[in-house]
Amino acid sequence: MPRQASKSFEASLDHPIFRESVRRIRAWLGPTGLEGVEQEVLERLVHSSGDLALAPDLRIGPGACAAGLNALAAGAPILTDTAMAAAAVAPMARRTFANPVLSVLAWAPAVAPAGGTRAAAGMERALVEHPGAVVLVGSAPTALERLLELVEAGTIAAPALVIGMPVGFVGVAESKRHLAASALPQIRLEGSKGGAGLVGAAANALLRRAWLDQAALGPP
Repeated sequence: MPRQASKSFEASLDHPIFRESVRRIRAWLGPTGLEGVEQEVLERLVHSSGDLALAPDLRIGPGACAAGLNALAAGAPILTDTAMAAAAVAPMARRTFANPVLSVLAWAPAVAPAGGTRAAAGMERALVEHPGAVVLVGSAPTALERLLELVEAGTIAAPALVIGMPVGFVGVAESKRHLAASALPQIRLEGSKGGAGLVGAAANALLRRAWLDQAALGPP
């Protein structure tokens, strides 16, 4: 694809305010040690949170972004722990690869099981039906813990990518440590930071980059 056409295609995905915001974020952040899509993930997280101090908390596993790009470009479903996270990703998914975006709460029981949560129960059922999904956890550390338990037990196929950013103070740091200790392709935020908007932002950065990369290749 000619450079001018590529720039025009990129502009069709990005609002001018977003482009200007990213330009300023890049200047404010300075050197981050990240390149390519990893830098784009960081910039979108900062844009969505308004938090320039977020950069040191971002962790991206080796090959995680590449795994996510490949899965999303192939149409992998995107599973989220909340309807809010699904709403944050659905518009970009529609504009790019039309990936199904599904909240695991659609599989959750009406009442939380004893000793568990609706999100964790829904996560288990959703993963069984959608092996190889890209999974976003922004609110429910119990859902992230259940995912990790199932993968470790060999009960389910490993997700293509886990974006693990549950927010809060109860069970959050522990679930992130467990994710870090796993071999899963992952993008996470350390500490108490996270939320539906941030997991959505990370997924949107990957969808955008996968779409632009495909467009740059031109027609088959």
